[in-house]
Amino acid sequence: MLEMQSINKIFTTDLIETHALRDFNLEVEEGEFITVTGPSGSGKTTFLNIAGLLEPFSSGRYSLDGQDVSQMSDNDRSRLRNQKIGFIFQSFNLIPDLDLFDNVDVPLRYRGFPAKERRRRIMQALERVGLAARANHLPAQLSGGQQQRVAIARALAGEPKFLLADEPTGNLDSLMARQVMELLEGINREGTTIVMVTHDPELALRSQRNIQIIDGQVSDFSSAPAAVEPLV
Repeated sequence: MLEMQSINKIFTTDLIETHALRDFNLEVEEGEFITVTGPSGSGKTTFLNIAGLLEPFSSGRYSLDGQDVSQMSDNDRSRLRNQKIGFIFQSFNLIPDLDLFDNVDVPLRYRGFPAKERRRRIMQALERVGLAARANHLPAQLSGGQQQRVAIARALAGEPKFLLADEPTGNLDSLMARQVMELLEGINREGTTIVMVTHDPELALRSQRNIQIIDGQVSDFSSAPAAVEPLV
């Protein structure tokens, strides 16, 4: 479970204070798939960075998987992030000179897994996204959709409880975007909690719940529409 209570994030310069989040409150239950929408500059990315323990907040309380991170040291937050969270970005962030196997391997090496365990996780993750047969290919040899699937495999190899995705379909055409969304839906059905920022209203409607952020605050909660039974 991810729970934020009265989170504020203020960016301060010599001349001005910018309130990126204002008394932000949100609960995400284990196993949910939620999308986050809102206009540019509304606070979506700031929210995602705080949720992913990539940046601190100014005040409030944040609990992740039952652990209060509000008073944690940077080292403790890094440890919790590496154990619990996987990230997927719009730009894929693959290393062009490394093949798919080694791209997925990078964060596992950082966490200190032994070689045998890393190989198991890498091949299992690539198999899950349908690219095990291309483990020795370079990113440039793949389509954009395939590169995003590698990025998803890299996140999955860490076996996170939470996947945070920032516009994961933003650089893809509509067909590839739907394929990536179907992959994420399958991962969610297997138990991984997913929080996805998107500008695509069609994709937002496919999640279990859509949250709209405006001016650093949650302005609207919308549940996905119930499935309509076909006429017979």
